[in-house]
Amino acid sequence: MKKALFVLVLTASFGMGYAFCKITAAPKAAPAGKVTGLGGIFFKCKNPKALKNWYAKNLGMNINQYGTVFEWRLAGDSTKKGITQWTPFNEKTTYFAPSAKDFMINYRVDDLVALVVQLRKEGVEITDTMETVDYGKFIHIMDLEGNKIELWEPIDKK
Repeated sequence: MKKALFVLVLTASFGMGYAFCKITAAPKAAPAGKVTGLGGIFFKCKNPKALKNWYAKNLGMNINQYGTVFEWRLAGDSTKKGITQWTPFNEKTTYFAPSAKDFMINYRVDDLVALVVQLRKEGVEITDTMETVDYGKFIHIMDLEGNKIELWEPIDKK
């Protein structure tokens, strides 16, 4: 009986200690340089102007010179706006090169410099140099199936 009680107390103490450590342990910080969302969808078409007008007329999209900007609020901070860009390109564009695909996806990232360092270590093909504009930083990479990917660290506005 004494032995069973001892084992029970020891097991309970161990379990409570384990639970306490799990509850009080600081959460691990997410690594810098990761995708945080979809920044844009770009695709080739025969007549971008006509296609944009078709989407405006038939689907009610608010069209600008590039396509449409979908605005939303950031999940982590609803006081900040985020955007996703939708843009049809002329079928003869070379902007997607060296990819032969008819589309390109833009991913939003949280730390482009850190991500580029990681990608270089992994041997990922980077097709250009980082560009900084008033709404963020950009760079292009190729995935393993030959899709050109645009990475964007946005400067989100309120």
